[in-house]
Amino acid sequence: MAENIKVVGVVPSLNPDPKLVDVVKGLLEVGISNVLVIDDGSKEECLCFFNEVEKLEGCTVLHHEVNKGKGRAIKTAIEYYQKNFDLSEYKGIVTLDADGQHLSKDVYNCAVKLMENPNSLILGTRDFDDENVPFKSRRGNKLTSMFFKLLYGVRVHDVMTGLRAIPNKICNEGLEIASDRFEWETKMLIMAVNQRESVIEVIIETVYFDNNRETTFHPVKDSIRIYKILFGTFFKFLFSALICIIVDQGLFALFQKVIFKNLKIGNAIFAATALARLISSFVNYLLNRNVVFENKGKSNKSVVRYYILCVCQMGVSALGVWGINKLTDIDPSIVKIIVDTLLFFVSYHVQRIWVFKKDASKENR
Repeated sequence: MAENIKVVGVVPSLNPDPKLVDVVKGLLEVGISNVLVIDDGSKEECLCFFNEVEKLEGCTVLHHEVNKGKGRAIKTAIEYYQKNFDLSEYKGIVTLDADGQHLSKDVYNCAVKLMENPNSLILGTRDFDDENVPFKSRRGNKLTSMFFKLLYGVRVHDVMTGLRAIPNKICNEGLEIASDRFEWETKMLIMAVNQRESVIEVIIETVYFDNNRETTFHPVKDSIRIYKILFGTFFKFLFSALICIIVDQGLFALFQKVIFKNLKIGNAIFAATALARLISSFVNYLLNRNVVFENKGKSNKSVVRYYILCVCQMGVSALGVWGINKLTDIDPSIVKIIVDTLLFFVSYHVQRIWVFKKDASKENR
């Protein structure tokens, strides 16, 4: 296992104990010959551990004067990595916790997997059916995994794992993520999935010390932050739709009663409906592009894709309502509510992965 691999180890640390020294030594022993340790504003009495690892050949310690959060610590390491390593030779970084919960052999396996798949995000995945996993960790992670699958269409068994091998491309994009604490890792995973990056899971040994009491993760506060991120895009999508319903209804009333009041009632309704829908749909497109999916590039592909989706959605809605009504005799109004609700969720995923797809991630470069 002593193979020297071109992946840099990154160990964010806040108020470490002697296990930090063992963690770094373990990485060096398995062939990860360059390690960055980030002191994220630790107490003065903990500096001895940073001083000790800094004496080890291949280990560099970076310091934050005050605590800035795990996300900011990883960003600091990425910035140092990009400035000081040959990115044509090194494939990326592998992040792990400083408390010894990630075994050096598992870190090595993730790093090797990145070497074999230099464009993929590698996740060290814990087995939450293992009897050693505390109940709150098992329950919380399984629930998070379920929601992630529902919202992003990809099964990730350990959404909050701290052991990740991150390729150069995602490292670069990760610097743009507007988050500095625990939620940075969740946002980075969502970004990778949304951009259709390959995500590979490597099963790792599950290790907890004293029922995980030493973790700096705050179950309530940090879980709320993570769930806000998981559901954030979907709730913005829902809010955008509600805004456009209001715009559509308001414009229809204005056009029908004021602008087209001199037309025959049938013509006025048709003209008002068409014009109101045209304007409200474009408002919806702009909100989804700029606010919901944050795809602010200059490409015109998204608007074409959006209206292709709109046409297909209207067609499927009409056919679905007609077909179900013919088969069941259920009132078309009730059928339409059911069909359009299902199509709303389908539209969310289609817009996320196709309409507002960041082509080759050009927008982030």
